[in-house]
This record gives sequence, C-alpha cells and structure tokens, in this order.
Amino acid sequence: MISITDKEFKQLAEFIKRNYGIHLKEEKKMIVEGRLFQVLQKFNFTNYTDYSHYILADQTENAASELVEKITTNHTFFMREVEHFHFFQQQVLPYLAQTVKSNDLRIWSAGCSTGEEPYTLAMILDEYFGLQKYNWDTKVLATDLSQKVLCAAAKGIYPNETLASLPFKWNQTYFKNNGDGTSEVAAKIKNEVIYRRFNLMESNFPFKKKFHVIFCRNVMIYFDQKTKKELVNKFYNLMEPGGYLFIGQSETIDREAVNFRYVMPAVYRKEVII
Repeated sequence: MISITDKEFKQLAEFIKRNYGIHLKEEKKMIVEGRLFQVLQKFNFTNYTDYSHYILADQTENAASELVEKITTNHTFFMREVEHFHFFQQQVLPYLAQTVKSNDLRIWSAGCSTGEEPYTLAMILDEYFGLQKYNWDTKVLATDLSQKVLCAAAKGIYPNETLASLPFKWNQTYFKNNGDGTSEVAAKIKNEVIYRRFNLMESNFPFKKKFHVIFCRNVMIYFDQKTKKELVNKFYNLMEPGGYLFIGQSETIDREAVNFRYVMPAVYRKEVII
C-alpha cells in the first residue's frame, strides 16, 4: 500500500472540493489510500504527489473522472426511500396534472447513479397517465458525475432479485426477463429517460426551462454546508413555482438559509406565486 502524506491528502482533497464539491474529511485518508492504490499501481506512481500532477496535466479529464469514480459510492436500489415515490404519485402528479397547462412535465433526477430512481419515476408516470400519456411530455432527465454508472443505467439491466421491491405488475409490464438471472427495462420506459453526464458544481446550469420536480437524493451527503446551500439555491432558481425538491432522508438543509418550504421529511417546495 502506498501511504498518502497529510500534505498530499490536503492537495487532493482541495482539488476534489474545488471541482466536484465533494468534501473529504481527514478521517477519509485510509479509504482514499485503499480506493486509489490500484490506480497508482496501474500508472506506476510511487507517491500521490506525482499522481496529483498527472491529474492536473491531463487535459482530457479522464484522470479526474477516474479519481471521482474511485472515491464516490454509487449505491442505490429500486424504491429506495419509498415514501418519496408514494408522495410523488399521490400528491405531486395530481397537482401537476391540473396546473401544468403546457402538458410538458420537467423532472430531473440529479445524481441518478445506476438508473433505479429515474426508471422508477418513469414507471410511475406511465402508470399514472395511462392512455392519456400521449398528450404529455413526461421524459425524465437523469444526470450523474460518473460516466461509468450512466452507461450501466442506459443499459437498464438488473439482477432479478433487485426487482423484488417493485410491484408485481411492474415486473410483468416494464421488464423483460433475460433468462440469465437478470431483467431489462422495457424500451417504452428506457425511451422516457434521458441520461447525461453533468457536474452539479458547474457555475452555470444549461437548462432553458425550469423544472417542476427535482430529485437530488443522497448526493449532498458528500458536501459541506456552504456547498449544499449554494446548490439548493440553484435548484430553487431552476424550479417552477409550486415545484418540489426531494433530498435524501439522511440529508439536511438549513431551512433558514434557503427559500424552499418544508413539506415532509426530505421534501421541500417552492411556494406558488399568487
């Protein structure tokens, strides 16, 4: 194992924080060493100083992308924090169906990981609108920092046992059993999700229209308070009045520092302008 010095860790942590918003605390040093050891071996680096110089010199940004892949944990599963999906189906969609006159729903899964969240949203939308769905644009934008998880999400193939938490009807309707212990998301649902790589630390968000719903769950656990506040305020400015923000149930935001109104645990709303 190649040890990382305090100075090297600080240098690496500052680069990650500056570019990706991820706040690496001092106690993460051993985890960083363990996760990056194979990367250093692959390029024959004997210390983290040379590795840091390599990242900074790489204009393709592939080295930085690999670094982020290694230090972040892309763990998710179908129906994670299921109360949010129930609220989305039972409260949010009826409101939007009544108030969005353009029939253009704009829903963003920010930090979508391997696709379970945006596919679940797409299935809920399909079930809710039913035969009237052809009248609506219900595509879900799904973004993540990791190209690796985006590729896995786009394939839409999952072990059968991971589908157990989904309604039986959904398993029958929205998945095709591959006969090898996996199932693939049906084309009609795949086509409803648009996957893009996006860094939430970008200074400018390139969206022409505002969103009605933003899911950004279990992403801000990596951020410090200042970064969280800045991101949540960006979400607020990107959201239509009456829109909803969902964050992870283990996450908190300073209600006094943002304009969103608290609705229920980990759900916030931008007030309707009357």
